[in-house]
Amino acid sequence: MVGSGLNLLTGEYRNTLDEKGRILFPTKLRTGMADNVLVVTQAFDRCLWLFTPEEWENISSKLMENASPFNEKNRLVLRRFIAPAQEIEFDKSGRLSIPQSLREYASLSKDCVILGVNKYMELWDAESYKAYLTESEDSFRSAAEELNAISF
Repeated sequence: MVGSGLNLLTGEYRNTLDEKGRILFPTKLRTGMADNVLVVTQAFDRCLWLFTPEEWENISSKLMENASPFNEKNRLVLRRFIAPAQEIEFDKSGRLSIPQSLREYASLSKDCVILGVNKYMELWDAESYKAYLTESEDSFRSAAEELNAISF
């Protein structure tokens, strides 16, 4: 990714959340970051989204420019996406300390999955992610069929 503070950000990684709510971040993802910080917020499907500060600035500024606080649906998105966002610094061991409110939102337990989705990452509870994959299989097939104009 050019200019966003990250190299190619993809992959699926499994790691554990310790009793203090810290998760060791994969070295491959950490070494590609320009900063020692990520912005973590609530996402769809009961997972968390993690952004570099540059990507967070990009997406949050676009949202704020296009969302009116006088529109009920816009307020809902701002409250669920912008408001809970927190900037978190890696500790010396390469761990992120996920705030309790965000851990609760995503139902994070011990076993977690970190997904690299190019410009952002997702943090899932491992069992929730497994259930999501199973439940969304038919939708995935349908969504992939709609991309039939893409060839390689």
